[in-house]
Amino acid sequence: MKPLSITQDAELIVQTLQQGELLAYPTEAVFGLGCDPDNEDAVLKLLALKKRPLDKGLILVAKTYSQLLPYVDDAKIPMYMRTEIFSSWPGPVTWLLPASKQCPKWVTGNSDLVAVRVSQHLVVSQLCELFGKPLISTSANVSGVEPAINTAQLYLQFDKSLLLVDGALGGANKPSQIRNGISGQTIRDN
Repeated sequence: MKPLSITQDAELIVQTLQQGELLAYPTEAVFGLGCDPDNEDAVLKLLALKKRPLDKGLILVAKTYSQLLPYVDDAKIPMYMRTEIFSSWPGPVTWLLPASKQCPKWVTGNSDLVAVRVSQHLVVSQLCELFGKPLISTSANVSGVEPAINTAQLYLQFDKSLLLVDGALGGANKPSQIRNGISGQTIRDN
């Protein structure tokens, strides 16, 4: 199946996400897999596909910080970290922020924090705008295998029926940096 165009296949993309299906798409450094963060079945399907445990938690990507507010307890973000966090977006920094009470456990895993990023990648931004909310976003790879950086690698690891949104990788060499939004500590460097 040919890659989906955000402009020409917008309705199909939204329907796919609403129906609890997964999408593959380009991100800043690697191909990503995503789904509706509020659909537990979709998230569990994504975790099974990746062979990834539920307790690790997943990243939410968004077009804007306001899209992330239902998942983040904004009032618990320390004042001393706010400038650093918000000035890093849009960009390749994922922050672990206090999760709101309504943030699903299948998103946070065994943590009270939720991993969030406002993406600078055009396709990711367009997907979140089209869907009207953040997406689960995780690297397109089976756990323990290198993330896909081209469609051949993507389809080597996953079924060709996986819907792919057209676009180019963003040119970054590594996945996003992950930092703790309370302590400022770097968890994963990019």
